[in-house]
Amino acid sequence: MRSLAGSRALDRPLIRTMASARRQAAETIPSTPIRVLRTVDAVRKWRKPQYLDHRIVGLVPTMGALHEGHLSLIRAAARETHHVVVSIYVNPAQFGIKEDLASYPVTWETDCKILRELDRELADDGGNLGRISAVFAPTTSEMYPSGFPGQEVDSKGSFVVMTPISDVLEGGTRPTFFRGVATICMKLFNIVQPEKVYFGQKDVQQTVLIRKMVKDFMLPTEVIVGPTSREPDGLALSSRNVYLGERRRKVAPVLNRALQAAEAQYLNGAVDRESILKAANAVAVDTLNEQMTLAPEEGVKYEIDYISLADPSTMEELTEVDPKNGGIMSGAVKMLPVESPQPGEDLGHSGGPSVRLIDNIVLQPST
Repeated sequence: MRSLAGSRALDRPLIRTMASARRQAAETIPSTPIRVLRTVDAVRKWRKPQYLDHRIVGLVPTMGALHEGHLSLIRAAARETHHVVVSIYVNPAQFGIKEDLASYPVTWETDCKILRELDRELADDGGNLGRISAVFAPTTSEMYPSGFPGQEVDSKGSFVVMTPISDVLEGGTRPTFFRGVATICMKLFNIVQPEKVYFGQKDVQQTVLIRKMVKDFMLPTEVIVGPTSREPDGLALSSRNVYLGERRRKVAPVLNRALQAAEAQYLNGAVDRESILKAANAVAVDTLNEQMTLAPEEGVKYEIDYISLADPSTMEELTEVDPKNGGIMSGAVKMLPVESPQPGEDLGHSGGPSVRLIDNIVLQPST
């Protein structure tokens, strides 16, 4: 039988481990009751009593670099659920091997400040059912316990693959993107077990894919899609907008203007693909031609990836819009780095690399 002193000495590492665990469990965003959960086990321990007490949990998945679009989703979740969980995790599986993972903005301190201010706003709003209860901010090793399988198309590992929707439009240009989106969302849904999840309309193909995944895999969660948040000139809010810089920012709304031109054709009675897409392409091409006439130190160049007229439930291309169902106009442009940057010119985050912008407009069914 060991002595009491020896027992205490042997138990010191355990005591330190338990104290560390308590500190981690108690981590919060400063000056708020918002818990910061770093592990799957911590989320599940937090989640269990909410389930037993019949409290509704809403999840807002993000990759950080929070902006007003994210905040609008959090506000919606607070109106409809007792506990809002915001996930902040830059998922490497959503990036191709040549994409901007290394330069993607990581803004934890700023994000915490934004959430702190938003929580105060929600506390003062008597119309809310709940507030922000937790932020789930895991590491990649936590989210990929068998090891991250890589970003290559032929990577081996555990994935969720949704076809054919993941093969078209964004998936055609970024072949591993929707595999990464579906996989991480399935993981988040399994970890948090939310009754409701909130996504923005800007990533329209993503919303269609997530709804299909929830339906096909019979997940017990409701997908809520909030409207696209925009700048006054129509540019859709995106974390990637920080890359633009002043010169490209002025031209960036071209995609929204192109989609609006297509929508105007539809609202004027056009339902055929040629008429609707012609209006959008004219705006995109004419604006590019105008930029090409400018001096290199003034102009902006971009490449049109696609402009699409698709079915709202499958994202398959339409030859004609059925007014009973409507359609989705969407597009993507790649804003190229500025030529002849001038001394002191604001080039954007990370020196202004190429920026891929996406946007969409829903052609509403006729009533």
